[in-house]
Amino acid sequence: MQTKETYFPTLESVEQAAQNLEGVALKTPLSENTNLSKEFGATIFFKREDLQVVRSYKIRGAYNKMSSLNDDEKERGIVCASAGNHAQGVALSCKLLQIEGTIFMPSPTPNQKINQVKMFGEEFINIVIEGDTFDDAYNAAKQECDAKNKFFIHPFDDKKVIEGQATVGLEILNQTDQKIDYIFVPVGGGGLSSGLSSVFKNVSPETKIIGVEPEGAPSMLTSIQQNKNITLQKIDPFVDGAAVKKVGDLNFAICQENLHKVITVPEGKVCQTILDLYNKDAIVVEPAGALSIAALDFFADEIKGKNVVCVVSGSNNDITRTAEIKEKALLYANLKHYFIVKFPQRAGALKEFVAEILGPNDDITHFEYTKKSNRTNGAAVVGLELKSAKDLAPLIKRMKANNFYGDYLNDKPDLFQFLV
Repeated sequence: MQTKETYFPTLESVEQAAQNLEGVALKTPLSENTNLSKEFGATIFFKREDLQVVRSYKIRGAYNKMSSLNDDEKERGIVCASAGNHAQGVALSCKLLQIEGTIFMPSPTPNQKINQVKMFGEEFINIVIEGDTFDDAYNAAKQECDAKNKFFIHPFDDKKVIEGQATVGLEILNQTDQKIDYIFVPVGGGGLSSGLSSVFKNVSPETKIIGVEPEGAPSMLTSIQQNKNITLQKIDPFVDGAAVKKVGDLNFAICQENLHKVITVPEGKVCQTILDLYNKDAIVVEPAGALSIAALDFFADEIKGKNVVCVVSGSNNDITRTAEIKEKALLYANLKHYFIVKFPQRAGALKEFVAEILGPNDDITHFEYTKKSNRTNGAAVVGLELKSAKDLAPLIKRMKANNFYGDYLNDKPDLFQFLV
């Protein structure tokens, strides 16, 4: 199915974008990752967009778009809405091009990201905190455009933005003489995946382009499956750089035509990838930046002996999220478990639970208990970290045999979020 306007970037338009970005966007390294190459029996390259000045590829599309504005449009000023990377790309572009910009950001945006936007834009940008969600900020930004006749800089659904992001693909092709068999690219709104895939369609059509979305926000996959660009009613915002309810119309048409496959990766798997990259390679990535690497496990047999590129899209990770990232990784690995435990209301009950119910390697990481008026027993919410997923079944068996078992919370998301 085609959208109202079918558009595919030409190689010439992407080469022009690359010229526009000279001295603005870095030509980021394409480097082999030894650990993963050995693990998968393949040659795994990272395209390190996390090393851009704004720590993501977003500067490419933002600057290419804003540099194409005419004098009247620049004089009127620009507006954008973003909770992170797009805002930083727009802010730096405002300073470089000396364009006044207003950037709308939702209230939950971490101060770290707000401060980064201020640093890149300096006196050329004004930040407006609006609403509780990206959609709130987006709607306010559009109203600002209409009311003050300013120019809106879309994060992905725009020809010049797509052409700017496409320069990532152009660089990859210029950085290696080896045949590239697979490229794994994160998909949010579709700017990067539509641009990069268009370049490879022109120059290396045999390369398989795999789009990777977070499991909680499969907007591109769902749209391709339904053969029309749809809006998801609900998404998990954890992978904030790639969690959108609807991809761009231009982006959908291109990706539907160009992508070999779109897959989703569980958020917990993304978190484990973030931790592995930091511990093994000293590479810091944001959740969206880990998507392409997290997908490799699902293609282990296909990529053996192949040349594979993973686009590492960004590294704007807030350090305050570290505990949440570790928690999600442990839950995904089946090593972190939460229970409602029924403790007899007598002295020594907790000691009995620790000594006789828990295994020698089980660790209590969460405990909430208040002694109730019930004479027989009181319930506690208990979080346990296991050394092996195989220890779970014997643990539950011991809890039930000794009347400590109340309920298991991991598979009850509504109750889990309320109690933990």
